[in-house]
Amino acid sequence: MSENEAIRGNAFVEVNYDDKIPNNVDLNSDKQLQRALEGWQPQYLEWWQEAGPDCFQDADVYLRTAVGVDPKGWAVFDHVKMPDYRWGILLAPKEEGRTIPFGRHKGEPAWQEVPGEYRSTLRRLLVVQGDTEPASVEQQRYLGKTAPSLYDLRNLFQVNVEEGRHLWAMVYLLVKYFGRDGRDEAQALLERRSADQDNPRILGAFNERTPDWLSFFMFTYFTDRDGKMQLAALAQSGFDPLSRTCRFMLTEEAHHMFVGETGVGRTIEATVKAMNAAGIKDPYDVQAIRKLGVIDLPTLQRKANFHMSVTRDLFGAEISSNGAELFSAGLKGRFEETRIDDDHVLTDDSYPVTSVKNGELVTEDVPALSAINSRLLDDYIKDCQGGIDRWNRIIANAGIDFEIKQPHKGFNRKIGEFAGHHITPEGELISAEEFAARKDEWLCTEADHDFINSLMKACYEPGQYASWIAPPRVGVNNKPGDFEYVKIYESDVSVA
Repeated sequence: MSENEAIRGNAFVEVNYDDKIPNNVDLNSDKQLQRALEGWQPQYLEWWQEAGPDCFQDADVYLRTAVGVDPKGWAVFDHVKMPDYRWGILLAPKEEGRTIPFGRHKGEPAWQEVPGEYRSTLRRLLVVQGDTEPASVEQQRYLGKTAPSLYDLRNLFQVNVEEGRHLWAMVYLLVKYFGRDGRDEAQALLERRSADQDNPRILGAFNERTPDWLSFFMFTYFTDRDGKMQLAALAQSGFDPLSRTCRFMLTEEAHHMFVGETGVGRTIEATVKAMNAAGIKDPYDVQAIRKLGVIDLPTLQRKANFHMSVTRDLFGAEISSNGAELFSAGLKGRFEETRIDDDHVLTDDSYPVTSVKNGELVTEDVPALSAINSRLLDDYIKDCQGGIDRWNRIIANAGIDFEIKQPHKGFNRKIGEFAGHHITPEGELISAEEFAARKDEWLCTEADHDFINSLMKACYEPGQYASWIAPPRVGVNNKPGDFEYVKIYESDVSVA
């Protein structure tokens, strides 16, 4: 199936690859918008070269490219140089007669244009979501130099190009629906940089370093899962173009979380296999385990603790008037909104929220509208558990007595009800002094980071994998184990 074929079905909308900007929104019919986006495109490509994957712009990468928006058959695979990737604008099919499913406008026809009273709020929503997409590419810029296999290198680049496409998705909405303001915001999305001292990304987690592949896998499992939750909430939006955009973005986001879950799972698999081969049953015999060239399970737990706590801060304050207004306005719903058994207005509903009062952790019912963020965080924590359970099955099947756990939701938090308090992973409220004294039990130390970095050696031979990670069970698009997922040309690509 070629990219230019017209492929249609009940839920399938063709992507036009004959245009300069691939799209399924009939971009040709809006010449002003087309010119604006074609003017932004060179600046985007300049950003990609400057801040995207370092050293591999001339490599041929086995990437999937969307040719439609039907989950059953929406992409083709081929080797392509990343700067030649066909980024574009993809919206899920329009649902005729769709109504707003929640808030004070519940039951009214979904908005096809921006409602004037919510213009600034909606623009800010798009900007914050859009800002996360290039930020993660910038955070992962140098990882290719230490890839544990060509399979993993390809997965990194697939995540990167799709985060770039998600930036295109938000820029399309900004430029089409917000005029000059939207164009200025689109430009600013290319000017901010992750961790830049003067012009950083908007959200804290997207200014953290991603210095190693274990961090990358944790990020794609835990932090991209926040992306899933936010996109799922925005997919309920009464602003129909945003809803349609996010519905298709969720299709791509699923692969990013798969990369994270299987990456951590394969790391665990290599660890327990090496432990059994060496006759080591004690998971806390750290030095002996590390000598095997694998990452010990307690270090994996500490790494997970950090990524979980930092990601939880992305949900904002548990009790939030802003979250309440976004819901009431019909702009941002809850996770799986239409499956929740209530009136979807929440005027008289309550929700349990845990906080610190008088030196104790207490859970009290608060107005459900105020607790929108808290509910989304709780849904996120539940959603995380499935992959953790699968990781623990790998450990249990190897006969090792160890279990990876989620820390208490108040652990290591900087935003919300737990900010300024010190809570152990088990949920015990302790003093700042005790937390500082025991911090190394729960979060990676400099020595842990040094050890992890010592394992980060590039492995570019087809079918070969670094010592600390197991091969995947199935190749991308069912390719064989020795498939050359990335063709690296020494004359063009410096990987020193």
